[in-house]
Amino acid sequence: MLTPGFKLFFGMFAAFTAAALVYGYASGGSHVGPISLGWKGGVGDHIGYGVLVSLAAASLAVSLVLVAFRDADSEAQAALSGADGISPNPAVASGFWPVAAAFGAGTAAVGLVLHPLVFGLGLVMVVLALVEWTMDAWADRATGDPAANRELRNRVMAPVEIPIVGALAVGVVVLAASRILIAVSALWAVVVAGVVSTLILAGAFVYATRPGQARKLIAGLGVVAALGLVVGGVLAAVTGERDFPHHEDEIHSESGAEESGAGDGGG
Repeated sequence: MLTPGFKLFFGMFAAFTAAALVYGYASGGSHVGPISLGWKGGVGDHIGYGVLVSLAAASLAVSLVLVAFRDADSEAQAALSGADGISPNPAVASGFWPVAAAFGAGTAAVGLVLHPLVFGLGLVMVVLALVEWTMDAWADRATGDPAANRELRNRVMAPVEIPIVGALAVGVVVLAASRILIAVSALWAVVVAGVVSTLILAGAFVYATRPGQARKLIAGLGVVAALGLVVGGVLAAVTGERDFPHHEDEIHSESGAEESGAGDGGG
C-alpha cells in the first residue's frame, strides 16, 4: 500500500523530472541528452537543468524513505515490532530547518548573479536543511515518547552529522575568513584576526566556567557569528582581493635600475 507521504513526494519527483526535461530541451538540449542526463547529447543550460534534476532525485529519495518506514504510522510500527500497540503519535515539534532551507535558497539565488561558489554554498545549505528537516519530522512521529524519538533520531543521524558538520564548519570558517582577510587592507586584516580570536577565546572561557548558564547564550551568539561570517565572506568574495606586491616585479624593477645605473656609468 502506498502511503500519503510517498504519493506526495513521488508526485513532486514526477513534476521535477518533467520540468527538467522541458527545460533541458527548451534551453538547447539535443538528441536524448536531457533524458540520459547528458550521456547522449547536450542538456541545455547546465545550472537550471542540474537544479531540477537534483530536486527530482531528492524527492524520489524522500518518497522511498517514507514508504519504507510507512510514514512512521503507529499501527505499522506496532505490526513490525510485534507489539500489541503503540501510543498515538505526538505533534511534530517546530524547528528552524525551514528557515535554514529558505536562507540557502536565497543564497543560491544570489549566487546565480554574484559568484558560482556562492551558488554552490546555497545548494549545499538547502540539501542539508531538507535532510535534517525530513529526519526530524520522521523521528517526531516514530513513537509516542518524545524522549525515545529524540534518542532514535540521534542514533541514526549523529554518526553522520558530527563529521559532516565539523568538516563543513571548518571549511566555511576558513574559506569565509580567508576571503575577508585578503579583501581588507593589511592593517585591518591583523585587527580582524585579533578581534575574532579574542572573541572565540572569551566565549570558550565563559562556556567552560559556566556551562549551564552560558550554553544558550553561546549557541545564539555562535549562530549570529556564523551568519555574519558567511555574509562577510560572500561580500568579500564579490569585492575581490586587495592588490598584493609581486616579488618578481620587484626583482625586475631592481635589475632594471641596476642596468640603468651601469649604463650611465659606462657612458
